[in-house]
Amino acid sequence: MSDDHEPQTKTLSGAIFWVALLFSSFQLITAAFSPLSSQVVRAVHVGFVLLLIFALYPPFADSTRHAGKGQLLGWLLGLTGFVFSLYHWVFEADLTQRAGELIPMDWVIGVVTVALVFEAARRVMGWGLPIICAVFLLYGLFGQHLPGALAHRGFGVDQIVSTLGFGTEGIYGTPTYVSSSYIFLFILFGAFLEQAGMINLFNDFAMGMVGHTRGGPAKVAVISSGLMGTINGSGVANVVTTGQFTIPLMKRFGYSPAFAGGVEATSSMGGQIMPPVMGAVAFIMAETINVPYVAIVKAALIPAILYFITAFWMVHLEAGRKGLNGLPKDQCPNPWTAVRLRWYLLLPLMGLVLLLFSGYTPLFSGTVGLALTVVLIFGAAVMTGVSNLALRGLFWALLGLACAGFFQFGVGTFFVVVALLVAFTLIRRVGADARTLAIQAMVDGARHALPVAIACALVGVIIGMINLTGVAAELGGRIIAVGEDSLFLALLLTMVICLVLGMGIPTIPNYIITSSLAAPVLLKLGVPLLVSHMFVFYFGIMADLTPPVALAAFAAAPIAGVSGLAISIQALRVAIAGFIVPFMAVYSPALMLQSGDWLDTTWIVLKALVAIAMWGAGAIGFLITPLNWTERVVAILAASLLVAALPFTDELGLGLIAVFVVWHVWRSRASK
Repeated sequence: MSDDHEPQTKTLSGAIFWVALLFSSFQLITAAFSPLSSQVVRAVHVGFVLLLIFALYPPFADSTRHAGKGQLLGWLLGLTGFVFSLYHWVFEADLTQRAGELIPMDWVIGVVTVALVFEAARRVMGWGLPIICAVFLLYGLFGQHLPGALAHRGFGVDQIVSTLGFGTEGIYGTPTYVSSSYIFLFILFGAFLEQAGMINLFNDFAMGMVGHTRGGPAKVAVISSGLMGTINGSGVANVVTTGQFTIPLMKRFGYSPAFAGGVEATSSMGGQIMPPVMGAVAFIMAETINVPYVAIVKAALIPAILYFITAFWMVHLEAGRKGLNGLPKDQCPNPWTAVRLRWYLLLPLMGLVLLLFSGYTPLFSGTVGLALTVVLIFGAAVMTGVSNLALRGLFWALLGLACAGFFQFGVGTFFVVVALLVAFTLIRRVGADARTLAIQAMVDGARHALPVAIACALVGVIIGMINLTGVAAELGGRIIAVGEDSLFLALLLTMVICLVLGMGIPTIPNYIITSSLAAPVLLKLGVPLLVSHMFVFYFGIMADLTPPVALAAFAAAPIAGVSGLAISIQALRVAIAGFIVPFMAVYSPALMLQSGDWLDTTWIVLKALVAIAMWGAGAIGFLITPLNWTERVVAILAASLLVAALPFTDELGLGLIAVFVVWHVWRSRASK
């Protein structure tokens, strides 16, 4: 679920290792038992993030001469941020009593913490997000001097420091709350499953299912990345994990390096919209608009399936255009053998889905899913070397009953069960790998959480300034003025804002900024609330595939051996429908299950599938046989008519597509 940039991928060691382990332990305990108030958890969460980032990204890191001093300074800055976070814990009652009234120590804590958050974000993800947040901060400080409607009434520095450094609308706002609860748990959940071998399960299953078909290696990339996205919801993390296997495989079977990287980047970014565990934005959205997480999942399901159908269709057409075949059948693993060997890894995922769809909160569901994963890992370790089938069956039955005690005794049951299983592994002198795996997953989870967590903290500056100054209403009014005459223009403007912001900042702050400004506008123009937020969410994701700054494409570049720009151009071809489906959902909310009945949904899905088929043919230049430029233009125009949702456009589009397909089939047969 980590959003965009991945901290250094080398194994952590020394003091950083223990800090990361302590961070994950703190998050697990607070999620399971809630011993501290939400405000304290948020503050300490940010403190740990600052400590780890400055330790991992010290000053002068590129200088051999000053590396030692830089490391020392990094630890000093990180420890300062961590110790200052404890101020919210130690003086919680005092801070509550004098809310908004700062004493000298509050000034020091507030100003230094905000400055450290800015610098930590810059170290992890570059200048883009800090510059945008700094503009909003400067607006809060000096906006009263601006001309016309942009000017606000003016606010004291004490109000701004109080809002950003101590309230629940600044760096400790809703995004940090979500990061410190749901997101961290799901990142940890994904880390444990990855360590346990889920990547191998997904790769082997995908390879066995489609590896032998036309263009099989690229279809493997689409399926395995989509499956991986169901557990970690991270675009760049997917690229650097599944891409290590799929990109070289695609290149070996004839796909160009740029196209191979584009397929992997497109498929991996789809993980953020693929239920059940979507990207971090989905949790923030649920919290922001106050709807159950399962409502987000239901709205995202059909568009996510359409997204991956698009990618699958595009690689199928590209394989046809280039005459690429799949792997020999005997070289592909048996997909059901892969499932039979590692089926138990699917149980936590199934439990997670069941709990989410039963109405339990993401925090509760994530805790149980993570606990079941750990229990399964250590349960398998305890049974190492035990071949007696009856004894193994009895063990798993008793273990299941013990875990069921959770419903009677609470989440502490899982801690007791895991402790007993670890003790059994020590007594039997087995399971050393499982113990190492668990500790490494805890450390990896903390490391993967850093980009998401620091982005959530820093974007709180924007939220704080928007709420304090009311600037969103003014900007929203300008967009409404454009959209009063044309909803399409308002949507187009919103899309452009998302794509431009996405050039410099990750998906999470992109969604938060754009939804704060544009989603209320779309709501006033008649777009359902959830659909308007999903529209913004989708284009925040598509920004990671859009040149010139396409983060997922640049993550694939070292593996593919070509430039990120070349990959991003190919990714746009593969993901072309990803730019169209959100517009279709706005004009026909039944696509997101927000209106109408099952007949309405069936009709819009069928229409979308036909449109995707034609867009793909036009973008790739192949259907049954290669298409010339005239045919490609006709295919794309006919598909576009199905989006417009104006009188007679559906009939005209379907009629034109029917004529085009008949013509193409006749021409293909004639040419043969």
